[in-house]
Amino acid sequence: MPIFLECQRCTACCRWPGQVLLNDAEITRLAAFKCLSEHDFIQQFARLRPDRRGLALKEQSDGACIFLEDENCAVQPVKPQKCREFPNLWNFHGFEKVCHAIPCEVSAAEYQHRIVLIKAKGNDRAAD
Repeated sequence: MPIFLECQRCTACCRWPGQVLLNDAEITRLAAFKCLSEHDFIQQFARLRPDRRGLALKEQSDGACIFLEDENCAVQPVKPQKCREFPNLWNFHGFEKVCHAIPCEVSAAEYQHRIVLIKAKGNDRAAD
């Protein structure tokens, strides 16, 4: 049976170094959520990717996501798709040592259903 990892919103993935790439729709959604113009949002919260092929979220000085506030995501309802997809659709080396997601055995049909939901809007806890 497939294993679906249920996010517990531990924020460990938000503290891991890496790039959260942004597409145009995410910039629009995040800017509106923060009550900013897209230009102002980009100036305040985004940076040019090293490959110069788009934008990514800035990080805090310790490498954590710019939107991590204490133990919460400041943009949880509209967080980028890359964030919604963790840990089931992407992970990084060593994630299982820091991620507190609960592994649940589910049927193949249920697994596929949950993946479709993540791709559409995020899993239950991630979409809160």
